[in-house]
Amino acid sequence: MPLAVYMVGLGIFTQGTSEFMLSGLLPGMADDLGVSIPDAGLLISAFAVGMVVGAPLLAVATLRWPRRTALFSLQAAFVAAHVVGALAPGYAVLFVTRVIGALAYAGYWGVAVATAVALVPADAKARAVAVVAGGLTLATIVGVPAGTLLGQVSDWRAAFWAVAAATAVSAVCTLLAVPGGRDEGERPSVGAELRAMARPQLWLSYAVTAFAFGAVIVTFSYLAALLTEVTGVPEGWVPAVLALFGVGGLAGIVIGGRTGQTRPLGTLGAGLGALAVFSALLALTAHVTAVVITLVFLLGLVGYVTNPALQSRVFALAPGAPTLVGATNTAAFNVGNTVAPLLGGLAIDAGHGYASVAWVGAALAAVGTAGVLWAAVLQRRTADGAFCKSVPKRLPWGHGETPGVR
Repeated sequence: MPLAVYMVGLGIFTQGTSEFMLSGLLPGMADDLGVSIPDAGLLISAFAVGMVVGAPLLAVATLRWPRRTALFSLQAAFVAAHVVGALAPGYAVLFVTRVIGALAYAGYWGVAVATAVALVPADAKARAVAVVAGGLTLATIVGVPAGTLLGQVSDWRAAFWAVAAATAVSAVCTLLAVPGGRDEGERPSVGAELRAMARPQLWLSYAVTAFAFGAVIVTFSYLAALLTEVTGVPEGWVPAVLALFGVGGLAGIVIGGRTGQTRPLGTLGAGLGALAVFSALLALTAHVTAVVITLVFLLGLVGYVTNPALQSRVFALAPGAPTLVGATNTAAFNVGNTVAPLLGGLAIDAGHGYASVAWVGAALAAVGTAGVLWAAVLQRRTADGAFCKSVPKRLPWGHGETPGVR
């Protein structure tokens, strides 16, 4: 695997830490900003909204840029947004910086996946995507718990400063490792990429992506509050439990990176089905500490085992749109990341308690599983149709004759 793929993954790690670290910072941020925890949770949705809009928009805007230039510029914008966010005097300014930072991060994701896929041969694309997506999993293992711990020791603003500094370092690594320019003869066209995306199965895959990630993030967004308020885990143990989720996610990424290339739909169906079951079990056993901790690990595993297949399958469905197809998939991830915390907040505000967010996750995973089954049906029909077209309409021997008999 080229060094540049790992450096792109490093950029996902530093920026992905910001995407998810708010799950461990929500109680402190809510107190400091004078808002409720569900309102603080909207900062997660604000980030996701920025990514939904930013992924395709910035993919188009930077389509003809050298990939190294695009990656570095987007990281620089992300750093600036977090510096302003760390200095924000109140909720409104912080909300705006979350959207701006997400716009930059979304553009980075789209270019990052396209860069990684372009640097490796066809049989290594799923593993390259797994390395890039592994940066996000590493963020949940190291970055999110570290940000939570830093927020407990100091405050949430210190975590924002740390993310800005780490992203600045990764931007320098991008300049050093990622090749400049584009391959000779490569002339990306927005029109050509849009035409390549006109496939119903591709858009079904995007819908599955949204439901799959939403099923994971709705529970993870309120996991710190669930652990302290329902399960009774001491606050000091929350970073360790969040890290355990990340360890499960890393295991899932490794497994999914190996199975996603050869059995994408099987990997998606098994992962989403298990996610629905484990989410329901978490809702039912939220007061039992040992069971909850075990389920946190398992949720990370089955939630992220689908990631390489979700990321790489869209490139197989639309190989003629290497930049826009990945950027739109990033937007699909963040449709789930936007809607799911909102649904979780509504469930909490309705008086159902923090455990209810796991029921929301179970429902989203169940719908995603149905989408995978429908994709399998469509794939089977397509394969059958291709087989029928390949059969000659006229037998190669004469009418009424038996082959080999004259």
